[in-house]
Amino acid sequence: MRLDTIINRDALCALRELPAESVHCCVTSPPYYALRDYGMDAQIGREDTPEQYIARLVEVFRELKRVLRPDGTFWLNIADSYAGSGKGIWKGATEKTDCKNNYRADTTAAIHGMPVVWDGIKAKDMIGIPWMLAFALRADGWYLRSDIIWNKTNGLPENVKDRPTKSYEHIFLLTKSGKYFYDNLAVAEPIALSTAIRYRYGRKENTKYADGIPGQMSRQQINNPCRYGKTEINPLRNKRDVWNINTVPYKGAHFAAFPPRLAETCILAGCPKQGIVLDPFMGSGTTGAVAKGLNRQYIGIELNEEYCRLAEERIKKVSGDKKIGEGCV
Repeated sequence: MRLDTIINRDALCALRELPAESVHCCVTSPPYYALRDYGMDAQIGREDTPEQYIARLVEVFRELKRVLRPDGTFWLNIADSYAGSGKGIWKGATEKTDCKNNYRADTTAAIHGMPVVWDGIKAKDMIGIPWMLAFALRADGWYLRSDIIWNKTNGLPENVKDRPTKSYEHIFLLTKSGKYFYDNLAVAEPIALSTAIRYRYGRKENTKYADGIPGQMSRQQINNPCRYGKTEINPLRNKRDVWNINTVPYKGAHFAAFPPRLAETCILAGCPKQGIVLDPFMGSGTTGAVAKGLNRQYIGIELNEEYCRLAEERIKKVSGDKKIGEGCV
């Protein structure tokens, strides 16, 4: 198995050729349903029904589960789609509108011919893709450990007048076993200033929190309430499940890249140093670039050859000269 490489191939086919229990962590964001046409015959995201889309992803991630170590973690970034909205007909992104982050619809794209309503799903309904996928993966044997909300604090406006603007996506933490690697201290976050000030006054021995705060870390690690007369305060708390992370513009041709800070948080928490991080939908290479910067190894899989080149160039800036791995036609 070659490490620090990008395989230009269909995700399922490439995963089938990787050794069992060989990677420590997976961080990925598959193509969202009925949103864009990436111009590839075997692409995921333009199936006739949401159920077919979910079934394809479950098949891919079943093979991922075989490749993942028993103590491995799987971080899945996914967002919802609307039925019959007419907003998701994108291809190539070569012709920009006045808004630098939006692109004109391409009515010649294959996705334009997809159905817009399905049995039980009406036009303008949210489909519920994230939870459909999460529950399907759980039924397929994955442990569904956390639903993390990625709050896009600088999210783009939407041209809608009859609902709130979407400003978040889901990140599901899944594992193949009940016990797994998770470095909570690597991603611990600062306590609030008001909490630090309160702790400086200390807690008397006879209060209900004298022995710690239920449901939080031990007094020897983080969230250690000061005892009366003590002044040392550990300023960290356990990572919460709402992550406020700005979107980051990417100058390459791939226009659905997630921010490096998101990948960084997942890798720090879910992959040991020198461990192997896998992204079966590599895209612009965010996962690989961040993995190299954090002293981890990576394997990327990407169907689109152009995106492979983008990812290769991006990772070179972090790790030196790396070549695209041997892929199959």
